[in-house]
Amino acid sequence: MPNRLAQATSPYLLQHADNPVDWWPWETDAFEKARRRDVPVFLSVGYSACHWCHVMAHESFEDHDTAAYMNEHFVSVKVDREERPDVDAVYMEAVQAATGQGGWPMSVFMTPDGEPFYFGTYFPPEARHGMPSFRQVLEGVHNAWTSRRDEVGEVAGKITRDLAGRELSTGDAGTPTEETQALALLQLTRDIDPASGWFKGDTKFPPSMVIEFLLRHHARAGSVAALEMAEGLCGAMARSSLYDQVGGGFHRYVLTPRAGGPLVPHFEKMLYDNALLCRVYAHLWRATGSELARRVALETADFMVRELRTNEGGFASALDADSDDGTGRHVEGAYYVWTPAQLREVLGEEDAGLAAHYFGVTEKGTFEEGASVLQLPQHEGVFDADRIASIHTRLLAARAERPAPGRDDKVVAAWNGLAVAALAETGAYFERPDLVDAAIGAADLLVRLHMDDRARLSRTSKDGQVGSNAGVLEDYADVAEGFLALASVTGEGVWLEFAGFLLDHVIVQFTDAESGALYDTAGDAEQLIRRPQDPTDNATPSGWSAAAGALLSYAAQTGAQPHRTAAERALGVVKALGPRAPRFIGWGLAVAEALLDGPREVAIVGPGDDPATKALHRTALLATAPGAVVAVGAPESDELPLLSGRPLVNGKPAAYVCRNFTCDTPTTDPDRLGTALSG
Repeated sequence: MPNRLAQATSPYLLQHADNPVDWWPWETDAFEKARRRDVPVFLSVGYSACHWCHVMAHESFEDHDTAAYMNEHFVSVKVDREERPDVDAVYMEAVQAATGQGGWPMSVFMTPDGEPFYFGTYFPPEARHGMPSFRQVLEGVHNAWTSRRDEVGEVAGKITRDLAGRELSTGDAGTPTEETQALALLQLTRDIDPASGWFKGDTKFPPSMVIEFLLRHHARAGSVAALEMAEGLCGAMARSSLYDQVGGGFHRYVLTPRAGGPLVPHFEKMLYDNALLCRVYAHLWRATGSELARRVALETADFMVRELRTNEGGFASALDADSDDGTGRHVEGAYYVWTPAQLREVLGEEDAGLAAHYFGVTEKGTFEEGASVLQLPQHEGVFDADRIASIHTRLLAARAERPAPGRDDKVVAAWNGLAVAALAETGAYFERPDLVDAAIGAADLLVRLHMDDRARLSRTSKDGQVGSNAGVLEDYADVAEGFLALASVTGEGVWLEFAGFLLDHVIVQFTDAESGALYDTAGDAEQLIRRPQDPTDNATPSGWSAAAGALLSYAAQTGAQPHRTAAERALGVVKALGPRAPRFIGWGLAVAEALLDGPREVAIVGPGDDPATKALHRTALLATAPGAVVAVGAPESDELPLLSGRPLVNGKPAAYVCRNFTCDTPTTDPDRLGTALSG
């Protein structure tokens, strides 16, 4: 019989709806139930594409004996971290503080008041490798709760007090300086492995936000080292098994095998990774003209539209790592890996040999059970491009016949905002209006479904039905970022207006008026044991840095001084953390580059259908000036403040390059505009 999760809209929660565990969603009634029964709460947090979440569910939550013990001694609460990042953040901070590490599934035992006292991540069904079994953990917690309640209460209280005391206040730190940025770059050069192009470490996540900083720093300061590092990272990722060499798009991360050989990916594909990396490669192409960057940007954009776009026009959250291998087994990576025999079946003997050589497929295999993950050679020029293109097309068609990984159809506002920005810019750079249309479709969905009549955001929707969870700071910031990118690309002022509504909420609801510090939840949101506040980047830009960037861009488009002041105060955290931990505040460093450059404001005035207007507009969009904003439209447009007071020049379309609404002499020449935006 299905449990309470059967009523959820989250695909992750629905995956547990038939568990024998008597799951509750995160709601007040669950904690009241625990209080009445005088039992602890067991909190399990994960997400639908999480491989080890599926493993623990199969091993423990689907086991009737384990479930019976849980139901007797606990109230069990299941949370989708993608729907409730605030809950995840608060308790993950406790897990990491107590154990020195974190991850998903996250397992937390707490009092009925929500105060945590015992933590972990994945627990196996039997004790192994020094790790207790999940049943042992359950029994130990139950015994402590019943026989050592005072001790449990003391631990829970201390942890809660420690968490509550971790508030950040950096409003007095001042804005980042040239020295801040230079020291951050120096630290990054120490972290890079020049031989491989990757950052050091066995687990390699795509450092998209750091690369944005490197590209912007090169554009502003002329740093050759920054550009070389960005090119090295992008080249290493694109040629490795992190990138789906057949279908485009990026997997979540790769691991360095202990015995050598190619990097081994964790095969889930996340919308946020692909949106961020699509934009990174488009920006790398803009800076260098790299054909590899162009191909990866377009293939990643096409992957998002082809495999993640929902019927409503938004973008789904993720594709699972696991899928049916054709024999009924659910296996990680089955959709993506190849054996020589499979290549021969699809391509024939001769082309299969070429494909095996090109993609690194061996008879022994480089992954599991004789299969190989695909990667590219270091030098593509020695291969026949037309023949490789034919092989690629046939492999993609054959792979489409395999059982596909499950898709999490949940539409997350923040990640769709990132996708809107990426697709709008990529479509504009490469003259792909279909990609711009896809960005507009997702933006329309966000306005129509996720924004209420007060411009308050809901975090998620699914199948056209909005979820009940309030948007957090990253939702407001990243959706505003997407709208601002659309305004620059399309010249439609409505997107600037919508961004302003969201950023007004950021100032009022998410910003500490005295310090300028930002919180991840609104002032009127549900109160947890701590109000989450994290300025460091994780898989996506922190809400803090993303808000600073959107506030700065909006101020550049409109001249709104309160928004610029809020951005500058928020960037104090970059001055504090950037030189010490640049890999964890890359987006903040990128925003700081825009602040140091102005950012520049480019007003293009002229009829939209005039080729001269289009040429100036394209030149402005392709400029590498960090964080530059672009407004295009008829002179004296009421929708775009940057165009006000900017007339045509001798009756011709013209471009004005400004900082703080103070402009240089206008030009009608795209080449002169390009020069003005490059120095």
